[in-house]
Amino acid sequence: MAAALFCAALPILAQNNAKVVELQLDGVISPASSDFIVRGIDRAASQQAQLVVITLDTPGGLDASMRSIVKAILASPVPVATFVAPAGARAASAGTFILYASHIAAMAPASNIGAATPVQIGGTSPPKAGSKDDAKDGDPADASGRKARNDAAAYIRSLAQLRGRDKQFAEQAVLDAASMSAQEALEGGVIDLVAADLPDLLQKLDGRQVKLENGRSVSLATASATAEQIQPDWRTRLLLLIANPQVAVILMMIGVYGLFYEVTSPGLAGPGIAGLISLMLAFYAFQLLPVNWAGVGLIFLGLSLMVAEVFLPSFGIAGAGGVVAFVLGGIFLTDGEVPGFELGLPFLIGSALFSVAVLLVIGRLALRSYRSRVVSGAEYMIGQPGVVTHVEDGMAYADVLGERWKVRSSQPLRPGQHVRVRSMEGLTLGVDPAGPDPAGSASINS
Repeated sequence: MAAALFCAALPILAQNNAKVVELQLDGVISPASSDFIVRGIDRAASQQAQLVVITLDTPGGLDASMRSIVKAILASPVPVATFVAPAGARAASAGTFILYASHIAAMAPASNIGAATPVQIGGTSPPKAGSKDDAKDGDPADASGRKARNDAAAYIRSLAQLRGRDKQFAEQAVLDAASMSAQEALEGGVIDLVAADLPDLLQKLDGRQVKLENGRSVSLATASATAEQIQPDWRTRLLLLIANPQVAVILMMIGVYGLFYEVTSPGLAGPGIAGLISLMLAFYAFQLLPVNWAGVGLIFLGLSLMVAEVFLPSFGIAGAGGVVAFVLGGIFLTDGEVPGFELGLPFLIGSALFSVAVLLVIGRLALRSYRSRVVSGAEYMIGQPGVVTHVEDGMAYADVLGERWKVRSSQPLRPGQHVRVRSMEGLTLGVDPAGPDPAGSASINS
């Protein structure tokens, strides 16, 4: 009897201890956000959470990152609900695929979904279905665009079939960049429900049956579940920071500045080390981003020409060429049609002019340091003035820079006579008279 009561109490205990893990995906879908979602789903599975909620608000992002998230959702042993929230949020482009792949698709009021036409990095947008350009087979750019578009259409169609959601809108979102509101998506069978916020979503999901990929069904008990929001750790925040074209360009500039200053002022070590670290981070960021490497090369060439302007008598030609190469490299670096990965012209021009100013200042300081007098050692003593203090036992002594030195000269020296250092041998200075001899004083010819 006691055993029966204990077994009957297990479902109630499981409901009371039910745990929901919330992952916020806000902004561009990048390798950093993909890593965050994948690791968050793994963490939820290890904690035996009964549901993962991805709170989504994105303009889209990278195809490779989106596919990594979709694969993690499809392979998840824990049901995944994607919730487009808060009100006014969107699941555009890559976000549409993530919503279609999830076990549960939900949206907040006044949110929208769609516009999932793929954009090629460094190329043109693929033509719409049925357009005249669609029939051209001789244009490699059009052929590549059609391949990307058709592949994306087939991919989202397979996700719609898997989850039993509307296939027609899925194809229109890819082929014609169609969009719809939350209420339209609910009425069209694109999503499962509309909820005001996360507590409302958990209330509406209570008791829902979810079928996982391993064939088993799970009954959700989320009415009294506790929601844990997983925050990005330092690694994810660092990836999110550097996986930004503007930050990558700035890191490259800092790297060039640091190495340039280290070359012009050897021995400091600090600028060179900081420059190398910045360059490595910049190239890692470029590896994460969908960049055109010709653009990266032009940016590096532009910075190199600006550095060369400091040393070459090019009358500004190298510097002007560097500014042009830098701006062109930034324009070619990424495709402006990909949301979140564009480099604005004001940023590029401002960065180029700032680079010129910084490099000219660094070059001027380095040149001044190179031409300045040595301030220590024997070289610094040459040319310094002094005054003969006294002559004793055939040796003359003089005050130079506040210190008393033994001095010798090819001419007679007298106390009070002004001299100037011409050489230094050990602790003895070779001097020459620098003024008239004081009358009536003893002299010495050393």
